[in-house]
Formats: sequence, structure tokens, C-alpha cells
Amino acid sequence: MIELLELASVQRAAFALLLGAIGLPIVGVVIIGLDIMPVRFAMMHIALLGIAIGLFTGLDPLLCAVVACGLSGAGLTPLARSSTGLSGAMGLLMSLAIAAALLVLSISGVNASSAFELLWGSILATRTGDVVLLGALAVVVPGLFLLRRRQLALLLHDRELAACSGVRVERLTLVLLVLVAIAIAGAIRLTGALLVDALTLLPALAARRLAQSLTAMALWAVGIGVGVNLAGFALALLLDQPPGPVLVLLAGAVALTVHLIPERRTTTWQSAASPGSLGH
Repeated sequence: MIELLELASVQRAAFALLLGAIGLPIVGVVIIGLDIMPVRFAMMHIALLGIAIGLFTGLDPLLCAVVACGLSGAGLTPLARSSTGLSGAMGLLMSLAIAAALLVLSISGVNASSAFELLWGSILATRTGDVVLLGALAVVVPGLFLLRRRQLALLLHDRELAACSGVRVERLTLVLLVLVAIAIAGAIRLTGALLVDALTLLPALAARRLAQSLTAMALWAVGIGVGVNLAGFALALLLDQPPGPVLVLLAGAVALTVHLIPERRTTTWQSAASPGSLGH
């Protein structure tokens, strides 16, 4: 294992997981707060379409996936006034995206397995560009949370209350949906789209059980994410197993264990928010 840790690809993968553990769990907090869990599946299909377009045009497939997911996230904003509107839109997006992806692959003559392989993820195939994207998310996502935590707390608690309190709901929702979409696309290389919950949702679910405020939930999510990512990666190397599934199983085990702890919090998304002190 020590010899493996000396390899550049392994070191790059470990660094990418560390960066991912800083930003992606907070994205999971947003997903839970906005009640948009199906967005992960929608973005997986959108990412496949972006990958197909990349293979067809000769552009970087994962870059195309990130762009496609970002644009789709922005396009969902007008429908975010209610979770019902988002659910219907994401269902439509999934159907259209997979159909368009298969059509593009058919027209281009590219083997569909080449596109689907990118969705399974390969941590050891992490490139410098992937690390840069995760590094940007590790700065932007926590930075947005710190600067707008009061507005976020109100928005995640009650959209109408946030609007009445002066929060620019549409703009903040747009930013959040775009970040969520890009984060999911950015995690594809690490665990694959099908296992992206290990980096986003599972740490946030565990943190929700432990935290008594939105800020505490974000901190718990990041802490759990860092611990799970590094421990899971080390365990995968030690056992000579694929890191993606090991990360998911470990994150799932942590989430289940945490939920055995008697609940003692009084859920209050707006505990950090004081409507009178909100900025515009």
C-alpha cells in the first residue's frame, strides 16, 4: 500500500477526494434542503448526453457533461417555485436526455459502452482538470455558504418566507441549481454518476441527524465527507477493491450508524437566519 501511495495517480486521486469532501457534502445539504433528490438522476442522464456530444465532436466528454449539466440546472430555475414543478421537469429531462444521447451515439457511430464507461467513474483516472474543477467547487460552495448562510437558511426552510424577507429567491435558486448540477457532473470521474451519493447526499443525511442548525449540518457533512473519503480510499487500496463501491458502502454504513443515535435536535433551517438582518 505504501508503494501505491507513491504513485502520482494515487496521490492525485486522494487529493481530489479531499477537495471533493469540502464542497460536495454542502451540495448534499442543499439537495436535502430544496427537496430535489431526483436531481441526481436527472443530471446523470444529462451528463450522458454531454458525454455523447463530446465523443461526437471530439471535445472533452466530461467538460461537455459539466457544461450540459450547468445549463440544465439554470434551465430548471423557473420551475423551482415548487418541488412538484421540479420533479416533473426532471422526469422530462431524464427521458429527453437519454433519448438524445442514444441518438447522438447512433449518428456518430460511437460505441455506447465508451460513453457509459465514463459514468461508472474511475478515481485512479482522475486528471488535473478534474482536480481543478473540484478545487474550484471546494472554494465556491463553502464561500457561498459563508457569505449567504442566512439567506440560504431561509430559502431552504421556506421559499415564500425568504422572498418576503428580501432574499432574491430566483437568483439564489439559480446559483444553487447550477452549483448542484456542476458538482454532480464534477464527481462523475471519482465515483461515477451512479455512486455520486457517496460524495454528496450520504454525508449530508448523516449530518442532518447530528446537527441542530444549518451551519452545524454543513460542518458535520464536510467532516463526515473528509473522514469517509480518505478512510474509504485507503481501505479500497488495502483490499485491492474498486474505490467507488467501497466509498458508497462506508458512507452508507456511517449514515445508518448515525441514525441509530436517538434524535435530539429541533430541526430549524432558519436558526441562523434573522429576517431583519438579511441583506439583499
